[in-house]
Order: sequence, then C-alpha cells, then structure tokens
Amino acid sequence: MKNYFPYCDGALLAGSVVRGKATKTSDLDMVVFDKTYSSSYRESVIKYDWPIEVFAHNLNSYYKRARPSLPRMISEGIILKDNGVIDSIKCEAKELLSKGPEKWSIEIINTKRYFITDTLDDFIGCNNRAEGIFIANTLAELVSEFVLRTNNRWIGASKWIIRSLRDYDTNFAEQFVEVFDIFYKSDAKNEVIKLVDEILHP
Repeated sequence: MKNYFPYCDGALLAGSVVRGKATKTSDLDMVVFDKTYSSSYRESVIKYDWPIEVFAHNLNSYYKRARPSLPRMISEGIILKDNGVIDSIKCEAKELLSKGPEKWSIEIINTKRYFITDTLDDFIGCNNRAEGIFIANTLAELVSEFVLRTNNRWIGASKWIIRSLRDYDTNFAEQFVEVFDIFYKSDAKNEVIKLVDEILHP
C-alpha cells in the first residue's frame, strides 16, 4: 500500500477475505481515502500474487445508490492506515446501512409495477425457450428489486441479490430461488407467475 498510496488519509481491507468466506477466485478489496482526490475511481492491481480491487475516494464522494457494497466494505473493513478519519467514516457507513435506502415514492412504485407486469406478460406469452430464459432473468431482477425496495431494504447485484433477499426474509428467499429453479429446469412457469402475482397484489 505504501508504494501505491503513500499519502492517503486512511485505508481499509474488506471483502470475502475479511469475512472468512474467501474462495480460490477471491480478490482483496481495498478502500482508500485521500482528501486530495477530486473524484472517486476504481482500479485493479496484482501484488504478492493477489488480485487487488481498489476503491479510491476523497472524504466526500459517498454512496447514493441503493446497493450497500461500499458502506458494507467500510463498516466491516480492517484498518490498514488511519490519519484520524476512519472512525467517522465507519460510523457514517454503519448508520447508512441501518437506515436503509431512500424510500420509493408512490410514482416510482407504480412505474416499477408496470415494468414487472409488462415483463410478466412477456414471460407468460413466450413460447421460445431461449427467449424465455432471458425474460425470466429480467423478471427475477425486477421482482427482487421491488420486494427489497418496497420493504426499505438494500438491493444487490449478481450474488448479492440472493444475499440481500436472505437478509430480508430467508423463507421468501428460498421460495424465490425455488420457483425460478423449477422454470429453468423444466420450463414450468406456473410457480413463477403465482409468486409474482402475490407480490404485485398488495
């Protein structure tokens, strides 16, 4: 770190390695804070045979998306360097995680319902297996986002979709996986349709 960011105000090591859940393909996530940076950036480096993903920020370039990846990394991160800025940044990250994302307005909820309904109609009417797979993917992403955001929960991308759903409700998360798994394995749509209808009903 000294070679790459010698003048930074603080740095944290985060990610799956810190959580004790590293795999053979895991990298090291490093969050760097430097008040001289005009904007945030991200880069990948390799050092000591480790792939390292660097998330560099000034002291004000914070997170407004509904994905909690950065505040989560900050809150759980191990301090590598601190010039007196890390405590307040960690407190802010933990507060943000606890508070949840900005609440959706009725207008946004109705718009999201429209997109889900439109995609569900495409899913129901699709007779092409290849197209159906990608429609199902879109439907799963839209529905997971809708459930989480209307319940004031953080969303995720990729593997964090199911992790976020489990944080919200483990039973629902398993049901969600099961109905889409049934479709992917057998082309049976009924369980997906039933679940989406139940979600949209309220």
